[in-house]
Amino acid sequence: MERTSSGQNQSTDTPRERYATGSVTSRDGTTIGYRQLGHGPGVVVVHGSMSSAQVHMQLAEALAGAFTVYVPDRRGRGLSGPFGSDYSVRKEVEDLDALLTKTDAQIVFGVSTGAIVTLQAALTLSSIHRAAIYEPPLFLPPGDWMARYEEEIAQGKIAAGLVTAMKGTQMGPPIFNAMPRWLLERLTNMMMAGEDKQASGNDVTMRMLAPTLHYDGQLIFEMRGALESLRGVRADVLLLGGSKSPSYFRDGIDALETILPHVKRIELRGLGHAASWNANRGGKPELVAQELHRYFADT
Repeated sequence: MERTSSGQNQSTDTPRERYATGSVTSRDGTTIGYRQLGHGPGVVVVHGSMSSAQVHMQLAEALAGAFTVYVPDRRGRGLSGPFGSDYSVRKEVEDLDALLTKTDAQIVFGVSTGAIVTLQAALTLSSIHRAAIYEPPLFLPPGDWMARYEEEIAQGKIAAGLVTAMKGTQMGPPIFNAMPRWLLERLTNMMMAGEDKQASGNDVTMRMLAPTLHYDGQLIFEMRGALESLRGVRADVLLLGGSKSPSYFRDGIDALETILPHVKRIELRGLGHAASWNANRGGKPELVAQELHRYFADT
C-alpha cells in the first residue's frame, strides 16, 4: 500500500513537494520501503553509511522536475526490513533489483557504501543503463578502530562507538581531532538526545543508525580484491567526488577511473563526503543535482 505525504508537521528532512511511499519484496522476502516523487524517467537513489532515505529527499526534490525519483531505505533502516542472518552485498543487489523491476527505472545514483552496492548491481544487472556514484569507500584508513567500534556498540556505548567511527574514517571537521574524546562523546550524546526529541513518523535517527555501521563495514570488506571484476560493468558510469573529502575517497575514484570501461569523472570543488545530503545535514544537494541532471539527461 502507498500513502502520500504533504510534508507538513514533519522533520526538516522532509521535502516540500508531495511524495508517496511504497515497498517491494526482495528475493529473500525482506520488505524494502521507498519514497517516490517527481515525473519522468526513473532514478533510484541508494544512500550510504549513517544515512537513510530521508537525508536525500532534498536531492530527490531537486531532480523531481525531470525524473521520477525513488529513494529506498536500505535494509535494516526506516521503512525496510532487517538485515537478516546472511547479509551480504548480494542481498543489497537483490533489494535494488526488486525496486528496478517494479519501477522500470534504468538509472541509479549510489552514495558512499550505496555506491558500492550500485557498482556491484551494475556488474550483474542489465537493467542499469546509467549510473552515478559518489565516493565509494574502497580504501578505508588502516587501524583497529573497527574492532573498537564493535566493542563499544556491543556495550551500549553508542556515542563512544560513533566517535570511534568518525575518527577512524577521518570524517570529522578539523577541530574534531583537537577535542578531547570525553568532550566529543558528551557532545555526541547531546546531539542524539536532541534528535530523539525532534524525531517523528518514519525519521531514522543517529542512535538507530549507529549499529548499521557494522554492516556497511561488511560491504567494504567484501569489496576488497573485487575491483578488477568491475571491468565487466557495461553501464555508463559517472564518478563524482568532493575536493574537501578525505584523500582515500579520491584514491578509490582514481582506481575506478582506470578500471571501468565507460566512465566520466567530475570533482565538485568545495564539497565533502556529505555533499548529496540535505542542506540541514551539511550537504549541497542542489549542486549535486545539477551534475546528475546533466549526466542523466544526456542519453
